[in-house]
Amino acid sequence: MMKTELSEYLHSLLDRVSEYLIIEDEMGYIKDPIFGIVRNRVSAEYLKSLIRLRGDQDTDLILKLVNFLLSRQNSSGSWNEVHPNYNQESALVTSFVGEALIIAFLHPDLDGGSKRRIEESLKKARDFVLNNEIEPGYFRKSKLYTADYPNVNATCGAFLAQYYSVFGDELSFDGAKRAARRVCDSQFKNGAFPYTVTPGNAKYNLNVPCIHYQGVTLYYLSKIQNVIGERWLERCMLRGVEWLSHVQRPNGRFNWAESGLMFAYYLTGAYAFGIASFMYASKWKEEYLTNASLLLSPLKDNTPSIVLRWERGKWREFPRDVVVSFRSAMIGDYPLGHRLFRFGYALYRQISRRRFSEDVKNDALFRLATRLLGIQTSTIEPSKNFPDMFMTSEVLDSLSYGLHVRGYLKSGSGELQGDD
Repeated sequence: MMKTELSEYLHSLLDRVSEYLIIEDEMGYIKDPIFGIVRNRVSAEYLKSLIRLRGDQDTDLILKLVNFLLSRQNSSGSWNEVHPNYNQESALVTSFVGEALIIAFLHPDLDGGSKRRIEESLKKARDFVLNNEIEPGYFRKSKLYTADYPNVNATCGAFLAQYYSVFGDELSFDGAKRAARRVCDSQFKNGAFPYTVTPGNAKYNLNVPCIHYQGVTLYYLSKIQNVIGERWLERCMLRGVEWLSHVQRPNGRFNWAESGLMFAYYLTGAYAFGIASFMYASKWKEEYLTNASLLLSPLKDNTPSIVLRWERGKWREFPRDVVVSFRSAMIGDYPLGHRLFRFGYALYRQISRRRFSEDVKNDALFRLATRLLGIQTSTIEPSKNFPDMFMTSEVLDSLSYGLHVRGYLKSGSGELQGDD
């Protein structure tokens, strides 16, 4: 019954996100209700989910979303990563938007003129992504963030793989394979992926496992594997999924003591990416469908309207979670001072996920923590939990893909088919 429950959850969530849809003439986009910004990624992930779930019903809206995304493309072929604290071109976000446009390009009801505009846009996006390959399989996320991120490499590779599958471009196929190979080469022996392999322009290398980004990396690797079908990638992914299953408790929730990336601590999207990763791996080992099913309950518990930024916590469990945070902070090879910083960061998260507000733009504690800790504001979050459109769009995209790739969705209609 998981597919029915998951489908109902997705359709309900899509309806809630649609309440924040802005239509202006021939364009449509999603506006963030908390920060008041318009992220290219969010509109792209909404577009992908809309096509998978209701593509045969909303052709006019699909075209308006496509028009918006095309209008936001830079002359370089890129799209910007739009964040409350910065706005700059990014190979990562270009890959997200590129994938959405590929899915739209395949929509049977789009007119020829729209498809030609999409194809021209995608060619420029493909060139931008390949031009940002620093080393074989290592793609620059943006000018601000230059570390070697396995999740970024997997995402860029996923776009290139899908570009090849539609347009037969061999350079994209080779780029996708290089990306997957580099990600797998970075994998720890226990199956986890590090958040970063090299620090780039950051002070510390975040060469630690992360539950959230484990699911993200596996999710985008599955899109590469769907195209290249390599046995070595299958083995790599199965090791990664096995690690994810080991950090899942019997009640379905994740054991965050095993996750060493403080700014991705307790992110609710981890449950959605975990579901998608387990669903894909279930084609090799069917028992992973049980793992996927167990993750749905905590995800629903943290979706009061749109999805919360972080998994909620109870104050009575705070003493236990202090120990969890200490264990997390000790992961990785860092000097004592930085370990203490990591522990403080983890405690900050434990407090913030237990508090709630829909007004976090003027968060005094957030500003104070940013100033005292002396770190970039993109890597520390508000001191209160909040309904997060960014997280919600990730959940919609990954879960609608999970249903689609398992063959549970009748293409473009959102109707269920197949067996659990």
